[in-house]
Amino acid sequence: MEVICGLVLLLGSISVVSSNSCDVYAAVGQSVTLPSVHDQPGNSYSLQWTHNKKVIFSRQQSKVMVGKAGDITEYGALLLKNLQAAGAGVYEASTQTPNGTRTHHLCVMEKVSKPQLSYVCESNAVNLKCDAAKHQDLAFSWTQDKKVIPSETRQTLSISLTELKEQTSFSCSVHNKVSKEVSQTLKPTCKSPLLCFRMQTVVAVLAGAAGLILLLFITVVVLCCFRRRSKTEMRFRDKEESRMLSLKKREPEAMSPDYETMHNIQNSPSSTPKPSPRACYQKVSPSDAQTENRPLQLPTAAEGQQSSPVPKPRTKNAQTLNI
Repeated sequence: MEVICGLVLLLGSISVVSSNSCDVYAAVGQSVTLPSVHDQPGNSYSLQWTHNKKVIFSRQQSKVMVGKAGDITEYGALLLKNLQAAGAGVYEASTQTPNGTRTHHLCVMEKVSKPQLSYVCESNAVNLKCDAAKHQDLAFSWTQDKKVIPSETRQTLSISLTELKEQTSFSCSVHNKVSKEVSQTLKPTCKSPLLCFRMQTVVAVLAGAAGLILLLFITVVVLCCFRRRSKTEMRFRDKEESRMLSLKKREPEAMSPDYETMHNIQNSPSSTPKPSPRACYQKVSPSDAQTENRPLQLPTAAEGQQSSPVPKPRTKNAQTLNI
């Protein structure tokens, strides 16, 4: 059992070393050029390329023995097109010169996919997570309001609710040696917890607030009552003053000059003197006096058929005359 564990650890360390020893990186489906031993053009010298110690190109003088002439450039660099995962490994170029060998360790990696950003609201913090399809050899970075957070390179990010402001935006990016992708922008909406203190403290604060509100309500009611009473008294006082003013205005009208003149004319004695009884007697004619002294005769039958004359009322002067 210990031997198996040792082998697993050894293989893991070898894979880590081999991964860290790559000097050339390429994405799947990408093309790459591996430099040769020297940078002088020409095809007169012998050249050989091997992949994991397997010959993939060989040229003797100007004659290509293995591979195709289009697999290398005029400087002897190796052209690799449409790379796949099987193309990773050790590539070695060798020539018949003093500096005749050159080795490259090529690593072929998948391109990263666009990450998906999500968040979960906790009691006192918001936790953000950057999900990517493949997590091998990935590096993460975070931005807040389009500013990079330098100390955060993990897949998750935790922000306290006290530090979280309204309309704060976050995004994450995922990258490896050959590609990089950025997630969508997200604005978490988490509400701060209501009960940040102990229950007893919250109850005491609520009770004090309720008492203060009740006191304010009573004060407002009392002030409103006093104000209404003062308004009523003021309105009653205004009515009394207006009534007194109207009465004062009517008194001069009642004692107007026309009214006084009319009463003076009615109460003043007549300026014309009354005639005396003797003068009235002298004015009566003798015929009128005889008529009044004549005895009353009954009407005849013929006269009864006629309309009886309306008797004239006796005047005061005639009575005075008989006396």
